[in-house]
Amino acid sequence: MADRSGFFSPVDRRGVLKGLAGGVAATLAPLGVRAEDKDPPPPSRIEAIEIAARPIAHFERARPDAVRFGRLEFRGGLVLTSSSSGFGGWSGLVMAPDGKRLLGVTDVGSWITAEVAYDGSRPVRLERARLGPLLGTGGRPLDGKTEADAESVTLLDGTLENGTALIGFERHHRIARYPIRAGTLGAPAGTLKLPAEARRMPTNQGIEALAVLKGGRYQGAVVAFAERFTRGSGYHTGWLWIGGAEPQRFQVEDLGGFNITDAAALPDGDLLVLERYFRWTEGVSMRLRHLAAGQIAPGARITGTTLLQCDSSFEIDNMEGLGIHRGTGGETVLTLVSDDNFNSLLQRTVLLQFTLLGERRRADGGPERT
Repeated sequence: MADRSGFFSPVDRRGVLKGLAGGVAATLAPLGVRAEDKDPPPPSRIEAIEIAARPIAHFERARPDAVRFGRLEFRGGLVLTSSSSGFGGWSGLVMAPDGKRLLGVTDVGSWITAEVAYDGSRPVRLERARLGPLLGTGGRPLDGKTEADAESVTLLDGTLENGTALIGFERHHRIARYPIRAGTLGAPAGTLKLPAEARRMPTNQGIEALAVLKGGRYQGAVVAFAERFTRGSGYHTGWLWIGGAEPQRFQVEDLGGFNITDAAALPDGDLLVLERYFRWTEGVSMRLRHLAAGQIAPGARITGTTLLQCDSSFEIDNMEGLGIHRGTGGETVLTLVSDDNFNSLLQRTVLLQFTLLGERRRADGGPERT
């Protein structure tokens, strides 16, 4: 879910004042009113777009020499902009296994692909970007916010060139299967069966995170989380689709009022969960949590381990997308992207990359957690 209040850019703390005085979106959002009429329509066709990238040299502004943040090491980041009116609103992310290509979805019903260029291990720009409409079952672009509000994406099988993506939508809650052919998303080929309780998810806090487990006893299972569906339990709600069985619920502890915005699977069956927190009086924060494979099971209640938690004194924004790939040395690399809510005055599209530290190498070259 993209909060149309307009998270103020941490680069400029005066954004709070701009947000309070700068228009309908900012003044109504604290009352729970969303200014969705400001969203651009999705593209009617696939188009090539140019994306400009400004480097983020330091993750923590007060400590420009710091690169180590717990088990994460900052590799580099970018502030992304484009003259295309359809650029923005990134809500889900998938990285190719080598990190050289990405697929994103937006909450206005579009997809974006691009190649990622590096200087050593540092991302420097996005090249050969394409923006296209997410299609409905009839092969036409999705129409209206109710149908088009895509919030999550994961690769079910194959590659970003030829494979199958799962895309989660809120408002009209569903998880749809989209074929990928020659790097282009076609019309959906069916949906996953949602549990009955999913119908009670808040309209604007539906399926926000999707992943496919890559190891462990439930390898191949689809995982989905609602952005916020606690129902007073103190736990976020997620579901597992194991084989052809009915989806089964498991839960992750709600710590400090953060909302879940994405998830990504590690090769050994562990899961990373991205979370976001925003209050007008406190600003925006993000958190990454690690869930061990041995804890993920139907009926489980998990707290996990916090890998990173940071506020607007760091180079973050409204972080909503999380992808994982392997670096050239076999290391695990995390890529995070933010949803700017199509509000370039107060927000940014930020892409960040980190190395996950603390991995041993098995004899077969794969990772083993320490």
